[in-house]
Amino acid sequence: MSQKDQAGLALTGASPKAAQAYCEALSLYHRMGGDPFTLLEQAIADSPGFVMAHVLKANLMLVGTNPETMMGGIAALETAKTLAGTDRERGHVAALASVAAGEIRDAGRILEDLSIEHPRDLQALQAGQLMDFLVGDSRMLRDRIARVLPHWSDAMPDYHAVLAMLAFGLEESGFYGRAEAAGRRALELQPLDAWAQHAVAHVMEMQDRRADGIAFMRRESTGWQQDSYFAVHNWWHLALFHLGLGETDEVLRLYDGPIYGEASTMDFDKLDAAALLWRLKLLGVDVGDRWRRLADVYEQGVLGMSAFTDAHAMMAFVGAGRADGVKAVLAAQDQALAAPGDNAGMVRDVGLPLIQAIAAFDAGAYAIAADRLRGVRNRSGRFGGSHAQRDLIDLTLIASARRGGDAGLEKALLAERANAKPLSIGDEALLARAA
Repeated sequence: MSQKDQAGLALTGASPKAAQAYCEALSLYHRMGGDPFTLLEQAIADSPGFVMAHVLKANLMLVGTNPETMMGGIAALETAKTLAGTDRERGHVAALASVAAGEIRDAGRILEDLSIEHPRDLQALQAGQLMDFLVGDSRMLRDRIARVLPHWSDAMPDYHAVLAMLAFGLEESGFYGRAEAAGRRALELQPLDAWAQHAVAHVMEMQDRRADGIAFMRRESTGWQQDSYFAVHNWWHLALFHLGLGETDEVLRLYDGPIYGEASTMDFDKLDAAALLWRLKLLGVDVGDRWRRLADVYEQGVLGMSAFTDAHAMMAFVGAGRADGVKAVLAAQDQALAAPGDNAGMVRDVGLPLIQAIAAFDAGAYAIAADRLRGVRNRSGRFGGSHAQRDLIDLTLIASARRGGDAGLEKALLAERANAKPLSIGDEALLARAA
């Protein structure tokens, strides 16, 4: 008798014991916590031909990690390619093959079709939303989830994850009230859901509800703080709330603690660290030796694979005064432009001009920096990330206009920002104070 997962989907090659371990790992994946890897290794050791165990392992390792971890994901994918499976399971393998080839949009489309045919396949839904995030497709972040809602209800296992993903998609589409309600409902169902926590934090960031955000992250739901492999990014959100209130000492304390007190080689962790230090740089805050330590880690990494991560590497090298690192990032963009995969377009449309702007800003060529930033900010979604992450482009543009003496541009940008964030009490005042 074939085994099935929580949604009743077939699990080719799994024994009952392996299927149980996989289902437990899958639930941990859906809340981004615990140790799904140990469970997956147990499942694979018991049932080496269990294709979806290899698929989940690859999904956990291929994106946002370091080269060593990524190679583990490639190995899991290569094993999965050799195994028998259903059409649904082969679709998962095909999507992973596209990810490994740098064809993120193709992977997203394959996973989109899987979700249409199998709306209860939560792994396809979650992996698909990650693809939407990587290419900055805010509409699909929302609509991919909306399509499956008629097939889900509170009574179903892991429904909290559907609500958490819906919350993030709604937030990135500007439906803040509905997003917060969905995220809070997800946390009621599963207080340890780090993605739901993250989605509500995004709402409060976009509405500039700094004090509310601090309370929410510190008191209203704390499960993500100790038991989540997504914790660094949530700590980063907490730091942004403190930064918006001018509490830079607390920002540095968080940086030296849960955000980057222990240097991580994971791409997503490094870019959070770089983005936070760059915001502090825009405010004129002395960060001591932190840029050097971050640049040391970036020097060990690989450039040219993601325009989004390379832009943050540029911040680190500029912040640390590493001329060789700056040259290496620029050279990597030239190579990326000629390489296959979606990243070439991301570099062309956003990454390269943004990287040039960061270098110009550091060199005091503020007019050049502003020109580059104005050219990319309205299409910056093309290289991935969230609105909150890409807000760094607008903040750098405002700082460039101010430092370059372009009062007209500065006033226009501040008026625009005040209209978009009418509750704002933070960023503009802090930038003015820094000037």
